[in-house]
Amino acid sequence: MTELWLVRHGETEWSVEGRHTGRTDLPLTERGRERAVVLGRYLAETKFKAVLCSPMIRAKETCDIAGFGSVAVMDEGLQEWDYGVYEGRTSQEIQVEIPGWSVWKDPIFGGESLEHVGARADGVIARAQIDAGPPTDEVSRVALFAHAHILRILAARWLGLAPFDGSFFVLGTGSVSVLGWAREMRVIQHWNRGFEE
Repeated sequence: MTELWLVRHGETEWSVEGRHTGRTDLPLTERGRERAVVLGRYLAETKFKAVLCSPMIRAKETCDIAGFGSVAVMDEGLQEWDYGVYEGRTSQEIQVEIPGWSVWKDPIFGGESLEHVGARADGVIARAQIDAGPPTDEVSRVALFAHAHILRILAARWLGLAPFDGSFFVLGTGSVSVLGWAREMRVIQHWNRGFEE
C-alpha cells in the first residue's frame, strides 16, 4: 500500500495576497519559514521511502527547513501550474476584465491547460508508486513537497476524478494531506492539516 503525503509549501508574499504564483520563484516569508519548522516536527517521526520536491524555491525551502532536503529528489512534474498571462494577478483583478473568470474553467493564455497539469500529476503519481517500491503488507510512504493547485489536481487524479475536480479541495500553506487506500479503493485519509506554533 502506497501513501502519498502532500506537503504544500509555506507562506510567500504572493500567497498572502492571493496572487497566482506559478513559475515566479519566490522565497518563503519569515512566517512561512517558522511554519516549515513546525511542519518538520510533525513529519519527523514518519518514515518515507522517497521524498519528491518541486524545483521552485518556496517548495525547496519548505522541504529543507522541514528536514528532508538532503534526501529529496527534484521533480519537474511537481511545479505549479503555469498561469501564463495571469501570473502574479489575483482572481479579483482578472475578473474586472473577464467577469466570472476562473483558473479552473477558462483558457490560460500563454500557460498550461488544466488537462496538461492533470497529465503531469498522473506522471508524478506513477513515479511515486515506483519510488515506493514493490507492493508489500506494510505501508510505503512518499512525501511530495509542492504547491496548491498541482497538489489539488494530483489528489483528484489519485481518486480517478477529472483534473477539474481538484477545484473542490482547498489547501492552506504549510499543510499536510495524505492520500491512501481503504481496502482496494484509493481515498483521502487526511486533508489540509494545518499547523500552529
